[in-house]
Amino acid sequence: MTSPKTKSQQTRSPSTPHRPSQGNRDFRNRTRRDPKPSEAREATPRSVVHGAANAQPCIILNEGREKSLLRRHPWIFSGAVERVDGAPVSGDTLPVRDTQGKFLAWAAYNPDSQITARVWSWREEQNIDAEFFRSKISNALSARTMSNLVQHSSGMRLIHAESDGLPGLIVDRYGDVLVVQIGSAGGERWRDTIADILQELCKPVCIFERSDSDSRALEGLELRCGVLRGTLPDSVEVIEHGLRFNVDVANGQKTGFYLDQRDNRALTETLAAGRDVLNCFCYTGGFSLYALRGGATSVLSIDASGDALRIAAENLTLNGLDAARAEWQEADVFQALRKLRDQGRKFDLIILDPPKFAPTAAFAEKAARGYKDINLLGFKLLRPGGLLCTYSCSGGISEDLFQKIIAGAALDADVDAQIVHHLHASADHPVLLSFPEGAYLKGLVLRVADCS
Repeated sequence: MTSPKTKSQQTRSPSTPHRPSQGNRDFRNRTRRDPKPSEAREATPRSVVHGAANAQPCIILNEGREKSLLRRHPWIFSGAVERVDGAPVSGDTLPVRDTQGKFLAWAAYNPDSQITARVWSWREEQNIDAEFFRSKISNALSARTMSNLVQHSSGMRLIHAESDGLPGLIVDRYGDVLVVQIGSAGGERWRDTIADILQELCKPVCIFERSDSDSRALEGLELRCGVLRGTLPDSVEVIEHGLRFNVDVANGQKTGFYLDQRDNRALTETLAAGRDVLNCFCYTGGFSLYALRGGATSVLSIDASGDALRIAAENLTLNGLDAARAEWQEADVFQALRKLRDQGRKFDLIILDPPKFAPTAAFAEKAARGYKDINLLGFKLLRPGGLLCTYSCSGGISEDLFQKIIAGAALDADVDAQIVHHLHASADHPVLLSFPEGAYLKGLVLRVADCS
């Protein structure tokens, strides 16, 4: 077996759905917090008030800022904090109290993030220790078992961060391989304990870490990618509704595959029969393969990453689907859509699954322009009666705002469109009622009216 490359040895492709390409950079840049050498962390965190350094470590909130915690929202933003007593360091678990000293929660502290703390527990008597993490992980695994998702797929999200009570921790399973992504200082502190528990409970052949997302820079955490436990197999495969997909665990987007779109891919199969299909930001061909198996007349798949398209073509062969009905195009999607419009091309089913244009609400205005642009072009490329399946995985774009953007695109395209389906992530990506930010994936299936 070949050993995985280190982060410095890897060559990451300019991918699409979820890594910036040169042509689409305007909508995908994120603000990075790269401190200058002169800004090395002080011995005492900046948020610690002078005179309180010897006090018992604790986060004290400003008056009235405990309301979100009382509603069980797990994030504490820097603006809500009056002071931090003691001299805690990043990743420490601290009690959070209101101005009267009343206990509110146990939370992992991070002085380098706009989210100063993320809640582990609301119970004052709770110990945040190895047994706490064993219980949380066991509960998450049991919930997936009860959902019977294993009947349809060998790939599954086992832990969905805040929604499973483990802020910043993502764990995805691809057959016998687990992929872990840590995006919080608290998760970083308990990294080895979490890996040991996952090894014990899941018994994978490998636990691979993909803590290399852009969001770690916003948390003041270094990027990390490599084997945590076991040995990474030469090839990793996931079987989903009978279709086989190669998964690039070490170098692919996110953790290697888009498990959140499982149900939406299956829906696409039911819509594709007899249609000419255009799949934009296709990555390794998930929607494309479902459309082909569903009886699509033709499928044009576009992505900026040649590596992703190579894997997509391999997946096509792996499943014995008709290559004559499939066309793969390496191109910037924005430019490709305009070219197709200028050529007068038309399609019956168009899939737009773009990258995360707005990681936070601060990016919403710029992201809205990107979403409107591609959907306007999508509407113009549809035949009357055609279907547009359009998605946003941007946490900074609400479901209501997304629908308004698409409505604006339809108006500018001079088409009447009906909503056929509201779409979300699959059931292994649960959303905590008190944490609506967990509902990052939203989608619409729209039918363009035939006005003839």
